[in-house]
Amino acid sequence: MSATSASWRRKIQGGILGFIGFMLSPLSWWNDAFVNLPLALAFAWLVSLIYRPAFEAALIAGYWMTNVLGFVLMHHGGRKMLAGEETKPYSRRDFVRDVIISLLYTGLIVFLLHLKILQPLTDYFPRK
Repeated sequence: MSATSASWRRKIQGGILGFIGFMLSPLSWWNDAFVNLPLALAFAWLVSLIYRPAFEAALIAGYWMTNVLGFVLMHHGGRKMLAGEETKPYSRRDFVRDVIISLLYTGLIVFLLHLKILQPLTDYFPRK
């Protein structure tokens, strides 16, 4: 494989990782509203089918997982696209920054839980 071919392959792989990471990150409201929250809600619904009281904790945990995974993938994708052959490892500082941003968005999720906008699936369709 030629150096040019390897370079383009690395850039394409980095672009794909970065795109998936962006889709999972909370960097714009529509990503959060249409990607992260539905994934976290589906995760919470599955967990609540097994143990209903865990719905809120599972929603927050699922949301955190998608956000942090999104930031990590964006970080790795960007480095892979822009860097040469050598890339620096994901640092503790990078991780702390990603966690702080996720904490801020988690506050919003807790607020939506408090307002009962987000709740277990069975509560949207109460039995008569």
